[in-house]
Amino acid sequence: MFTFIARRVVSALGTLLLSSVLVFLAVQALPGDVATQVLGKDATPSAVAALREKLSLDQPAWERYTEWVKGAVHGDFGASLVSGKAVGGEVGQYLGNSLLIALVTVLFAVTGSLVLGIVAGLYRDRWPDHLISTASLVGMSVPEFVVATVLVLAFSVALPLFPAVVLYGPGATTGQLLPAVWLPAASLAIVMAAYIVRMARTSVIDVMASEYVTTARLKGLSSWRVVTRHALPSALLPTLHVIALNVAWLIGGVAVVENVFNYPGIGKLMLSSVQNRDLPVIQAIALISAVVYVLCNLAADLGAMALNPKLRTRGGRAR
Repeated sequence: MFTFIARRVVSALGTLLLSSVLVFLAVQALPGDVATQVLGKDATPSAVAALREKLSLDQPAWERYTEWVKGAVHGDFGASLVSGKAVGGEVGQYLGNSLLIALVTVLFAVTGSLVLGIVAGLYRDRWPDHLISTASLVGMSVPEFVVATVLVLAFSVALPLFPAVVLYGPGATTGQLLPAVWLPAASLAIVMAAYIVRMARTSVIDVMASEYVTTARLKGLSSWRVVTRHALPSALLPTLHVIALNVAWLIGGVAVVENVFNYPGIGKLMLSSVQNRDLPVIQAIALISAVVYVLCNLAADLGAMALNPKLRTRGGRAR
């Protein structure tokens, strides 16, 4: 078990290191000069040179990368080129608002999709399966911004139950943002749940047709015991990685949905930073996205180890 965990942690750290390199190179490869972009085309050459020196743009790329990684390890991502504030504090404020949406989305999307996927798998080719499968296919086919627009029309215009846009800034309290969280969370949950439902349904069907489930039934075990004790743990194994990928997808999906609802989250900050060419903020958000992706996959691997005894007893390899 220790070998399995150690190997996954080392792999996660290696992925993060590679991600930091790719993030840095991608941002540095953006066309145009950052100093000129910030100061404007009418800036004097001396002012541009002074800003380039202040931003360390006159140093070799490898030195800038090393300094950036050292600061990032300690939570110091530099200062925003637009606001002049510390990037860590500014990103943290927006990220906290996005986490509110993410928590609601994951709570409803994961639990709801697992239940629906299991029901569809257990009632294969019957009306619950047809209904759930059709709904999940629709959810997979419709982009999140279309779902968000439909929800606004339904629950903000036709039935004014929730606000269509957020009028508060990034410093808003949880109580102020809570009424505006439900529609963005529902938009993301509908799209996210569709993929998990399909995977859970397929896994349940495969496991219920396996030999050890047939053997459990022949032993006279009740259907509930067969499903809960023998089928579900194995069916959840492949579904865990789909859940992890969809949770990591929230970073990208939330950017579109937050822009629709004018929600002061990390997605809205990312879009404004790209428009303003605020490189320190862009790098910080991209690295945070990579960290979320790696942590989600690491959690999925550890969850698989908890569900599969073979990973704990055979040096981390299922045979």
